[in-house]
Amino acid sequence: MSTGSTKPFANFEWMIAWRYIKAKRREGGVSAMTWISLIGITLAVFALIATLAVRSGFRIEFTNTILGANAHATVYVSPYLDAQGQTIRSFTDYEAKATDIKAIPGVVRAAPIVNAQVMASGNGRNAGVQVFGEALSDLKTLKLIAEPETAIGSIEDFENGVAIGTGVARELGLSLGDKITLISPDGVQTAFGTSPRVGSYDIVYIFGVGRYDIDRTRVYMPLTEAQSFFNREGVVDEFEVMVADPDNVDALAGDLRIAAGDRSLTWTWKQSNGAFLKALKSEDNIMFVILSILVLLATMNIVSGLIMLVKNKGRDVGILRTMGLTEGSILRVFFICGAAIGTIGTICGVILGCLFAIYIDPIFSFVNSTLGGEVWSPEKFYLSTLPAQLLFTDVLKAVALSLGLSFTITYFPARRAARLNPVEALRNE
Repeated sequence: MSTGSTKPFANFEWMIAWRYIKAKRREGGVSAMTWISLIGITLAVFALIATLAVRSGFRIEFTNTILGANAHATVYVSPYLDAQGQTIRSFTDYEAKATDIKAIPGVVRAAPIVNAQVMASGNGRNAGVQVFGEALSDLKTLKLIAEPETAIGSIEDFENGVAIGTGVARELGLSLGDKITLISPDGVQTAFGTSPRVGSYDIVYIFGVGRYDIDRTRVYMPLTEAQSFFNREGVVDEFEVMVADPDNVDALAGDLRIAAGDRSLTWTWKQSNGAFLKALKSEDNIMFVILSILVLLATMNIVSGLIMLVKNKGRDVGILRTMGLTEGSILRVFFICGAAIGTIGTICGVILGCLFAIYIDPIFSFVNSTLGGEVWSPEKFYLSTLPAQLLFTDVLKAVALSLGLSFTITYFPARRAARLNPVEALRNE
């Protein structure tokens, strides 16, 4: 055998490595370690991809729900006293201001709204709700309200009543066509104090966006009716603004305040939810580090298996070296053994992780039905289902981590095998 013409990873190196991986029956320990290493890496990669998919899905779903059912930015008035000493918290001439806000480049929606918290009542039950008064044309531009996960009734009937979330309907035991009673403490001033204002409205539309805190608290009312009910005749409380690039909404804050007039302020979705999103990002990084340690522990089994293999194959290494194989060839033979286990385990883990992310809904439906529905609770997590988003970058990170650790950690026992003294190896046998 000519060592000078031997190319790296030649066919005979693959052949020897394959024979070692299969192992004979009398070397069952090596074979067992091979299977343990393979299964360990498969499960570690599967856990890493599944976790990253769920975390990515949760973050994307949460963000989409925020951006689809809430304003990207809210423009409101900083309270001030007028000439009569009354506190002003609302916008006058709001139609002109809405037109000016819409004219800002990057703004796609500017809806004047009345916003208030009231007590809702129905069928002898009570619940606190958030009422948003806005025009039908503006409500239709809220994607998750106009095109929710579930809907009963038609949004076109909105001006004939009110729209409520599925959580409100369930809490009060109401359905389409029933009446909901709204009680506002900010009512008519009398000689005996403020009299609560009470109104009863037909339910014409029930929506479910899939986020518990929205479905459970939201009630939408036509703008003119909300102005009358909350003593806001001719004024609105704030503007709901949506922009083409929500991530860049802070750059438009100055223009929004100028368009809305003096004493106006802005509050963006990042300010409302930024801390939570940063917490999600930090949790993603922590989970990746923890699961990376799991992958590292799984790859350590490869080292154990290779050390046993090197010990059992010492005589073979001595013979191969006397036949003319170089240290490089011996190193590559054992490197192929470890790398093959890592590669096959990674591939199997990727397949299982991708299947889990794709079929997560039926999997958790089965688990929920088996365990009595305690695995995923919308009341606790604010989402109706457990989301999973399979991103190529997440899969690539998992593959790169697993293969990188497998190849790196395999090198050291392979180098040890390559440096065996053939005379000593044969003498010890």
